[in-house]
Amino acid sequence: MIYTGFHAVEERIRKTLRDKDNAKNLKVYFSKPGPRIKKILALAKDCGIECIPSDDKQLDSLVQKLPVQEREHRGIVLVCDGENHDGVSVEIEKWLSVEREKATVVILDGVTDPHNIGAVLRSCDQLGADLLIVPSHNTTSSIAENGIIARTSAGASAYVPLATVTNLSRTADLLKENGFWLYAADAAGENICETTFAKKSVIVMGSEGKGISRLLEEKCDKVISIPTCGKIDSLNVSVAAGIILYERLRTINSAQ
Repeated sequence: MIYTGFHAVEERIRKTLRDKDNAKNLKVYFSKPGPRIKKILALAKDCGIECIPSDDKQLDSLVQKLPVQEREHRGIVLVCDGENHDGVSVEIEKWLSVEREKATVVILDGVTDPHNIGAVLRSCDQLGADLLIVPSHNTTSSIAENGIIARTSAGASAYVPLATVTNLSRTADLLKENGFWLYAADAAGENICETTFAKKSVIVMGSEGKGISRLLEEKCDKVISIPTCGKIDSLNVSVAAGIILYERLRTINSAQ
């Protein structure tokens, strides 16, 4: 796994502060360090990560197989040996094995743009969501091989677990079996300002075009909506997810 972009590199390094055993698998390559890169290098050295002086030609070689939008390394590249996924990929069963009194999960159904997924991850980090779930088919085959999510999420992918699953419907059943209530986002639903969220909640978001699949929506306990006053049909999925996560966080905190 290769990280580029100041935010993505720095936050992936910060993750090793919690688990320094991971530092041995990371290497930072840099050229002509400016103030921002010097700050990242100091952090990396504090974490026990090897920092290797390089040049732009070598950095260009490291990133040449990345998507075009990720090749602008700006003088620093983080290489993580043995890591081939974005974020902290987890197995749902393993995640659920940890008992939680309250938790927030977000499911994205049919959201294929990695920039949207990265933006949702950033909202998850800022607004207290504990896990993001996406389907493996038609969504993550290319995402899992590059750092677009890490870059777009401004480093949030280092903190919010991202799980890819083969069957969202079965995953919904598993979450319900473990005490979660599922809330489907749809314009025809109940106003989120009037919604009482359960302590263990799953927010299900669909694509802007097709919405949530019928089978998955049937698994949900309630359909919720964001009150709007605009002329177009809907909000961008990452914006909508942020609004719902904020409202859930606000209501949970006010109930304490």
